[in-house]
Amino acid sequence: MTAENQTKLSHTRRNRIISGLVLILLGGLFLVNQIVEIPSVGKLFLPGLGLIFLIWGMITRTGGLLIPGGILIGLGAGIYLSETLGLEGEQEPGVFMLAFGGGFVLITLLSLVFSNEKHWWALIPGGILATIGAALYMGGAALDILEMIGKFWPVILIVMGVWIIFRRR
Repeated sequence: MTAENQTKLSHTRRNRIISGLVLILLGGLFLVNQIVEIPSVGKLFLPGLGLIFLIWGMITRTGGLLIPGGILIGLGAGIYLSETLGLEGEQEPGVFMLAFGGGFVLITLLSLVFSNEKHWWALIPGGILATIGAALYMGGAALDILEMIGKFWPVILIVMGVWIIFRRR
């Protein structure tokens, strides 16, 4: 057996062990929750699952696992924070969107450190979600600006289309 085949075999074995441990931990948590009700376990499910994906991706240096990890962490943190902070009005969805956007930014940051795959694309939805979330949270003039952008964003598409047609190589 060549050294390359041994390396692939050890990576496969390590991934299987990690996958098995993840399933055992999740099953154990939910089994214990059926016997002794753990408060807020439902609210912690998504961030917990996201954390498992992130740790798994960091250990195996697999960028693809960081994507569901970041998304689940962002969603879970957004749900948890918006339900537990006791916010009112547009602040509640603002906090949710800020946390969700943060999950996308986390994908990029962790992929730079723990993976050969660099996921720069995640900054686009993360930035958009965080900007909208910040405007919703702040309200007032920020919300007015967001509303104006909502009305005039098609102009940006038109300008980009004209630029693409007439640009010189």
